[in-house]
Amino acid sequence: MADKRDYYEVLGVDKGVSDDELKKAYRKAAKKYHPDLHPGDAEAEKNFKEVNEAYEILSDKEKRARYDQFGHAGVDPNFGAGQGGNPFGGGFGGGFGDFGDLGDILGSMFGGGFGGGRRRDPNAPRRGADTATNVVISFDEAAKGCKKNIKVTRNEACDECGGSGAEKGTQVKTCPNCHGSGQVVMGQRTPFGTIQTQQVCEKCRGAGKTIDKPCRKCAGKGRVRNTFEKLIDIPAGIDDGQSMTLRGGGDAGFNGGPAGDLNITVSVRPHPIFEREGFDIFCEVPITYAQATLGGEITVPTLDGKAKFSIHEGTQPGDEFKLRGKGIKRLNYSGYGDEYVKIIVEVPRDLNKEQRAKLLEFEKSLTDSNHKKRKTFFDKVKELFGE
Repeated sequence: MADKRDYYEVLGVDKGVSDDELKKAYRKAAKKYHPDLHPGDAEAEKNFKEVNEAYEILSDKEKRARYDQFGHAGVDPNFGAGQGGNPFGGGFGGGFGDFGDLGDILGSMFGGGFGGGRRRDPNAPRRGADTATNVVISFDEAAKGCKKNIKVTRNEACDECGGSGAEKGTQVKTCPNCHGSGQVVMGQRTPFGTIQTQQVCEKCRGAGKTIDKPCRKCAGKGRVRNTFEKLIDIPAGIDDGQSMTLRGGGDAGFNGGPAGDLNITVSVRPHPIFEREGFDIFCEVPITYAQATLGGEITVPTLDGKAKFSIHEGTQPGDEFKLRGKGIKRLNYSGYGDEYVKIIVEVPRDLNKEQRAKLLEFEKSLTDSNHKKRKTFFDKVKELFGE
């Protein structure tokens, strides 16, 4: 664990970062190092895994609290696993009783009001930790849905020892010191008399069991790091930053407990033409001065390909029209959003001598009835400032 970087440093955030800022930092870092954007780059893949590991811990309030207090050891599911489990697995949310000896002493001195030494059974089934990853998809894939292959490194039960941590042919034994409870009762003399307290068993480190001959493959931890690969369905309509949950895709559980979940955050690449708001899409279509003046048929891009649209005579810059049902499929619902097309009138540049002459001749032929907005504007100017 000594070679691991600080999780806050990995994501480029301060220790007191808010949940929203943490998520933004994660999305930014995940996009930066995603393997899809750096094919064959081992360093980027390493950084991507590091980013996901950091977010998995810091986005979970309980894990973050353990990490802030104990560092990497507080969130390592394999720390102490050679003797049966994580010494920090009891959590920090259950009052003073979850603080071990401190809770026991206070409970004994004050009549059990601080939890009375309540601890979890070290051999009870425990759910595995959740894990996190990021998948990058295109704008079109988000709009229409797709399948993506994901690879995630997670803790799995060792197939050599079946997760027991003991070498094949040997057995895990009940700790003779604590008789499987993971705790021992100690007497402590005080000016008020002898106080009995419960402490974590030193022999089994709170696991309640011992292993004489650890498994060579997992070094007695009962768990190994493996790469998990799966083809997942990404639903149509998903947006940038939204998450999906793959049940049972996280770390393996302890003592027969269920596996955790895999939380998949989706990052959507920008589209060269479209912008998205909810399930509607927006684009700008440039037309010529003549097209705007005379009207006619123009080509409009849609998510389904090109479409023809007739614009009316005298179309103005900034005019907008709607293509109903040509937007994004509504996530988990029927129906589609709309497409909004904004007209941009492109003023011609670099005219030659002949073009300039024809344009000047055309300009002279126009009257106020051809430029009603212009006439109204300068009529108001005259009213304000006079002749």
